[in-house]
This record gives sequence, C-alpha cells and structure tokens, in this order.
Amino acid sequence: MPQSLSRVWLHFTFSTKDRQAFLPRLDSREALFRMLGHEIEKAGCIPKCCGGWTDHVHVICGLSRTVTISALIQQIKIETSKWAKKSPLQIGAFSWQQGYGAFSISESILENVIKYVQRQEEHHRHRSFQDEFRELCRKHGLEIDERYVWD
Repeated sequence: MPQSLSRVWLHFTFSTKDRQAFLPRLDSREALFRMLGHEIEKAGCIPKCCGGWTDHVHVICGLSRTVTISALIQQIKIETSKWAKKSPLQIGAFSWQQGYGAFSISESILENVIKYVQRQEEHHRHRSFQDEFRELCRKHGLEIDERYVWD
C-alpha cells in the first residue's frame, strides 16, 4: 500500500509535581486544558478532550503517525509548564510530575472515555488521583511499582 494511514486514540494522564493542587480554580484549569489542546495540535496530533482536577490532567488525543507518545507528552509538559509559570493565572511554582500513564482507546468506547474525562470534578469528590490511576492501570493490565510511580 503506497499510503500510510493510522487512527490511534490515546488517553493519557499525569499529575502535578507531588500532586500539588496548583489548579484549584476552574478558570485556571480550563485555561490549562486549552493550552494542552493547543500544544497537541502544534505537535501534529488531534486534541479530542482535555480535562482533569486540581492536581492532574487527562488528555484524549489522536496520535499522529509521525510522533511518539513520549515525545508528545514531553513536549506538552514542557510548553504548558512554561506557559503556567508566565501566565496571568499566577501559577509561578507550577511543575508536572516526571512520569505519565498512556492508554489506548478503542474507537468503539471513545465517547465513553470522553464523558469520563469530562466528569473529573464529580469523580474526585470521592476518589484521589492515586486511586484513579491505580484503577486505570489495573483495567489496562499494567502493574505499577508504588515506590516509583508517585513524584
């Protein structure tokens, strides 16, 4: 086949450094979500949905066939961290954790995952990011080492 085609949907998540609640205000979170989408688009990928809570984000995007997951996440972390430190939202000490979780999404459940990301405020009334991340990893068959996953 002379043409290369792909449609790979990803759900990835990462937290702020030490899960600090850098994003307590809705306007701060929404501005950061817009920046995440902007950086994903700059990388040549498709931003589908960005959401999260005071200490972490969830992103759903279509991965370009020329970009690796690690390069995409590294780029958006660097650029959004720079933006947050300079933004009028006054998140001066802002920093992301080093790691991330990246999970594939089947086209058949994409809308359900989008709804999940959009309901983060509701989820986190009763559940921590750590518990949420453990559950995501369990559902995707990933074992985590608690000594190294939280920074």
